[in-house]
Parts: sequence; C-alpha cells; structure tokens
Amino acid sequence: MVTIQDVAKAAGVSPMTVSNVINDHPNVRPSTREKVLQAMARLDYRVNVAARNLRKGRTGVIGLAVPEVNSPYYGRLAAGIIAAAERRGLRVSIEQTASRENELDALSLSRNHMYDGLILTAAGMSQADAERLKVEHPVVVLGDRIFGGPVDHVAMPNLEAARAATSHLIERGCRRIVFLCGALEEVDTSSFRLTGYRQALEGAGLPVDRALIQQVDRLGMREGARRAREMTESGLDFDGVFCITDSLAMGVLRGLADAGIRVPDQVKVIGFDNVSESEFFIPSLSTVDPDHDGMAERAVDLLVRRIEQTEHSTRHRDFVGDFSLVVRESTGG
Repeated sequence: MVTIQDVAKAAGVSPMTVSNVINDHPNVRPSTREKVLQAMARLDYRVNVAARNLRKGRTGVIGLAVPEVNSPYYGRLAAGIIAAAERRGLRVSIEQTASRENELDALSLSRNHMYDGLILTAAGMSQADAERLKVEHPVVVLGDRIFGGPVDHVAMPNLEAARAATSHLIERGCRRIVFLCGALEEVDTSSFRLTGYRQALEGAGLPVDRALIQQVDRLGMREGARRAREMTESGLDFDGVFCITDSLAMGVLRGLADAGIRVPDQVKVIGFDNVSESEFFIPSLSTVDPDHDGMAERAVDLLVRRIEQTEHSTRHRDFVGDFSLVVRESTGG
C-alpha cells in the first residue's frame, strides 16, 4: 500500500506538505501542490477517508430521516440528498420515521447511530416540539411546521406553488376546483397549500366553497381514486382538481376514468411533486416541480457548514425552494 511517506519521497517534499495538500491547506504553493498531486497520481495513492475522518472525530456519514421510504416524493428527495452528499465525500444512512415519536427519536439518537449530522423531514412534529431540536449535533429540518425552531431549515414553496397551480386551472377555464388534501391542522403542508388555493380563487373573483375542500386520511393513489369516485357518485359539481401530491392526483385520474369522466375535457387535474411516474400516466399529469435537487443541495450544504463549523453563527437560516409548473395532458397541455 502506498503511503504518505512514499508520495513525499517521490515529490521531493516532506510528509507534512503532502498532508497539507490532501487536506487542502491554503498555505501550499501552487507549484508544490501540483508536484504532490502528480506524485499521488503516478503512485496511484488513495486517501484513507476512514482514517482521516477518525482523526477529525467524524464518521463521514450523515443521517436522513423521512416519514416513508416507499413514497415517490421522499424517494426522489433522498436520491437528491445522496447525490449531493456524495459530491462532498459523504455517505447517507436513511431511516423511516412515520410518526412524531420516531422523529423525536431520530433527533435524540442520531449521535448513537454515529452520524455526523442529521437531515430530518419533520412531518409529525409541531411548534410545541421546537425545544426538542436543541441537540448537540448538527441538524437541518426539511418541512413546514417548525420555522421557529433553533435549526437551519429548508422549506417547500407550498403557498406560492399552490397558488400557481390553482391559477393554472382557472386560466384553463375551471371554475369549480376541488382541493384534495390530507388532514388539515393549524400549520402543515395541507394548510399552507390550502392558503395558496384560496388566494388564487379570491384573486380570480371566485368563491371558496367548503364542499370543494376534500380531505383524505392518506396521501396515496388508492385514497385519491376512492375519493374521486365518491365525489362523482355524490353529484358534486366540479371541473378541476388540485391534489397536494402526485400520488393523490394519479389516483384521481384512475377514479375519474372508472366513473367515465374524461380528463381534461370534463375535469382538469394537477398534482404536486413531479415524481417520475407522473409523466407516464394516461393522460400524463400536470404538476408542480418543487426543485427537489436544489432543496437537497441546500440542505446538505447547510448541514456540512455546521459539521465543519464554518457556520458559527447562532442565527439559523431559513431557505424556501424554487418551483415551476410542468403542464401536461391532464390540464390540456
């Protein structure tokens, strides 16, 4: 195995200089750095990342806690975080939370799992849990409930994107638009998107009909299909559906097809998440693309700053991601 001493001898420098090059120390002359890098390449020297992390008191692993590992949205987000972490030489360990209690456990036990830091999607926690975020290891929260929490936070552009999605349906001629969501609480994803939906209706001079605000227990295809059939069987008058997830929207497409309702001729449907499956449904699904990769990149960047202590400020950062509308066949695209 090639050692630092071998590289130093080949480059005609000291082992300390080789170490400084490996660790990207700024006080190394460019000509010396290049000479060391050429020697490393010539000898096929590989940095022992595990040993380097051990010396720094780190594992080179970050944790990612998500509510559901089999969800299309969280799968897409996890892929983005893994890619962003790999670019920084980090590995990602994923755990499923599925409840507030497990989210709190993920927070408190991350150090026991030997993570250098944790990215947590807080779907079950509330503002009342904000003090529980005061842990000794770096944490970045993905989600919408804890803006006041003492951690860096990366949020979905829920309100703005929901307003744009609803406005798109209105521009396509819809006047009776269903808002299909999960259980509504004081501050959560559904409530943020409901606010955007209401703002779009009010901006277009359309009434907000409570009968058009439909809730389901789970945000999956089965529930979307069932609710679409129930709405048509009950005689509910609607010509558009804004679903807060693509999974719900894809289920709605199935339920409307079962009921003999033509999309987009009779009812137009739009989802949220732009999961890969949405492009291949018949009709293909219009949706909100919330820039998963950009959010993942920012979450990993914030976490690495805390891990490497380049971000010493006690002021924590809030970042709201970007979004775009992807117009496909389900709204007449």
